Amino acid sequence: MFFSTYVEFRVVKPRREFSPQTLSVLAALYEHPSRWQHGYALASTTGLKSGTLYPILIRLADRGLVEACWQEEPQPGRPRRHLYRLTADGLASATGALAASAQQQPSGRPTAAPGARHPSGRGVAAPAVP
Repeated sequence: MFFSTYVEFRVVKPRREFSPQTLSVLAALYEHPSRWQHGYALASTTGLKSGTLYPILIRLADRGLVEACWQEEPQPGRPRRHLYRLTADGLASATGALAASAQQQPSGRPTAAPGARHPSGRGVAAPAVP
């Protein structure tokens, strides 16, 4: 007996555009690009749950758009937090992505502020463009 296996490999191109959730994180970081922000504050601003927010932050850091560090002096009795801010490349990407997102918004439909909840209650926030 002879068996043959056919395997097809496809090259997956990285997506250039950002998801609405990623845009909301970029918008939150864009408000104060040089200030370090912790994940809880970003979650509060964007309305995203931790299971969505932290993978986005990790991907943005892997792409060099966000830098992360540990909090140097945590409050007594509290664990250290990870802090995040945009890099120079991240600021440029956020500026372009948020401007492109604003242009794609249907006219007459207001852009939601960061932290606005999706009507389904899923915490999907549309980015606010400065």
